[in-house]
Amino acid sequence: MTILLIFFLLILLSAQGAQKIYMKSGTETFVGKDTEQYQTYDHLYKNQFGAETLVVMVEGNDIKSSKLLKATDRLATQLESVDGIVRVVNPASYTKTINYKMTGRSQIPETDEEVEKIIDGNPAVFGQMVPDDTHMLIAVEMLGTTSKDKQKEILDITEKAVKFSDFPPSYTVRVTGNPSFEIAMNTQMTTSMGPLLGLAVLFMVIVLGLVFGHVRWRLLPLPIVLIGIIYTFGAMGFLGIPLSMVSMSAFPVLIGLGIDYAIQFHNRMEEELHKEGNKSKAIIQTIKFTGPAVLIAITMTILGFVSLFTSTVPMIQDFGKLLTIGVVMCYLASLFVGVITVYTFDSMSGKFQLRKGKDKSKIIGQNEVNISPKKPKGKAIENVLTKLNNFTIKYSALVIAIAAVLCVVGLQADEKVGIQTDTQSFVPQNMAALVNLNHMKEIISSGGTDELNLIIKVKNTADPDVLKWIDKFSEYELNRPRIKSASSIVTLVKQYNGGTIPDTREEIEAIYDKIPESQKDQYVCGNNMLLLTFGIGNAQKVIKTTGVKELRDIVQEDIQWMQAPPGTTVTITGSALIYTSVITALTDGRVAMTYIGLVLVLAGLLVVYRDWLKALVPIIPMFMVTGWSGLVMKFLDIDYTPMTATLGALILGIGCEYSILMMERYFEEKNEGANPLEAIHKTSMSIGSALLASGSTVVCGFAALIISPFPLISDFGLVTVIDIGLVLFATFVVFPPLILALDSWRDKKRGVQASAKTKNISGADI
Repeated sequence: MTILLIFFLLILLSAQGAQKIYMKSGTETFVGKDTEQYQTYDHLYKNQFGAETLVVMVEGNDIKSSKLLKATDRLATQLESVDGIVRVVNPASYTKTINYKMTGRSQIPETDEEVEKIIDGNPAVFGQMVPDDTHMLIAVEMLGTTSKDKQKEILDITEKAVKFSDFPPSYTVRVTGNPSFEIAMNTQMTTSMGPLLGLAVLFMVIVLGLVFGHVRWRLLPLPIVLIGIIYTFGAMGFLGIPLSMVSMSAFPVLIGLGIDYAIQFHNRMEEELHKEGNKSKAIIQTIKFTGPAVLIAITMTILGFVSLFTSTVPMIQDFGKLLTIGVVMCYLASLFVGVITVYTFDSMSGKFQLRKGKDKSKIIGQNEVNISPKKPKGKAIENVLTKLNNFTIKYSALVIAIAAVLCVVGLQADEKVGIQTDTQSFVPQNMAALVNLNHMKEIISSGGTDELNLIIKVKNTADPDVLKWIDKFSEYELNRPRIKSASSIVTLVKQYNGGTIPDTREEIEAIYDKIPESQKDQYVCGNNMLLLTFGIGNAQKVIKTTGVKELRDIVQEDIQWMQAPPGTTVTITGSALIYTSVITALTDGRVAMTYIGLVLVLAGLLVVYRDWLKALVPIIPMFMVTGWSGLVMKFLDIDYTPMTATLGALILGIGCEYSILMMERYFEEKNEGANPLEAIHKTSMSIGSALLASGSTVVCGFAALIISPFPLISDFGLVTVIDIGLVLFATFVVFPPLILALDSWRDKKRGVQASAKTKNISGADI
């Protein structure tokens, strides 16, 4: 009761920690803040030129309307006074400015004809705000460093302001933009986590009812693992681990893994109670044999997950942290709460039977009831596993050879699997925020909003040689198929100077004075920094991150070939470009994670067992599964994402547990006098059902992810369900003949060596 009370108090403490959990998305979850790509983007571009922009998109048959512009003006007036909004770029403000120059009245003209004349007469001013006759775009700009919470606040204010602005009923008004999309994505991902966990629990109930029926209280492992999950939530909050699109998937996984540990302890307790009938002895035997075996397996699982820490993608690192903490919490809950609960339930069950007069067992020890649970009835699974053992051992060479060949083929196929880093491809394609964002991109003349941003450091921003180089370089780059547009301060200077660039610094500075600050600040920062922006359409969607990286390299080569004036440096950055660093993480980094995990687990097993056979045997079948996984990815045509990139580490971490538990029981049976063949059969008979039950629960934990509306999560769930199925296949098909062959070979070798040693001793005696 003391232990149970302590663990109950820890639940209350975890509830406090869980309140500190926060959601994180965007660039920082893909790229570490200490990387050069992030620092260039954040310090040079985002802090100086960058802006987070909400776009109010208006659609209707007649955009050039006086009533519509007046509603737009009311909206801009409301938003301009909001804290956090830098400016509201809208056609109403420019219309009033131009009308003032024409008539001396700073107001929206009363007739549609006058409005149309102003808009059509100034295409350079209204081109982006009024891209065609049916669409109008109003940009609500925030600083690039605006926090996610502040962005959400401004989004809510903007949506309310739209309602109060009294737009004519014939127009459709939507608020969109990247901040709106990311906020909607975070909200939907957070709300979808609850149903996923609920579905995982439902699957567990079904599996435990079907596969774990040979024990009493078959559903008990479920509340035990949920206690471990609560502890994990608490630790996550106290340690400041954020919830991301990858880490949120850890919880269904942990339910599957944690219930595995609870099942192992529960199964051994029932087995010992059936053999001995003595509860104290049952606990001692369970802790003595199952405790260390599961602890070793968990240690190897953690070593497999530790390899995730080596990834350069922050949300993969967080995923590894969460899994590591989670398995420890679930192990502690299973070891203490699980074992004690079975002990308590058995005592309560015995006393109840005594009161009913259905049991005449003697009271032994210190008032301890000697009651044995019913003998398991179902032998179907054991019979199937026995037949499977006989088959795989009979054809052991063929089984191992086929498994090895498929592994090699899979490793080669894995190199041809594509990668995907476009955040928009990770979410439901019918999500309203994404539909609106894509619609906005379609109506923009450049065909999208992806950009390459060139930060140009100069001695003086009014240097005519620099501006002429920018103009010449822009014209050259526009010949590139993927570069749709070029915008810089040069565009405005030529607009205000009759289409030419002045030859003197003084003339350029005079033109700068004429350009509105809101326009000039988009391209000029202080006296020594300029911005050149190339519009590259929907590059992340069309040519993907690899194509963006190639385009960056081409532009970089052109900069070296078309040298900028002396004293000028050019740095290429941009939100589309920053994800190129993820390519390495999802290719070479992904493979490195797998092999690092392999080495760590192997080293851990060598330290624990100091036996090369015991170190190699659990790893070999799981390494084969990593190869088979490549075949699965290629066959299903699923790209590697920040989630599926973790599969190698997950397979090693999860799979090694099963093979270690099989190996531990195999050598335990051998130590009790069984020969290798008998030992492997007894192993399958004793823990085969429990392993199959725990493996099935892990499968169901991942299966819940398949139902997710997010393709990123559902694809991960599908592939992992198949991979865990392959892990179970390797455990029951590849592992038995492998350990039997290697152990028998070593026993034979030791026998020969022992025989030779005996002969030498005899010869010496003679």
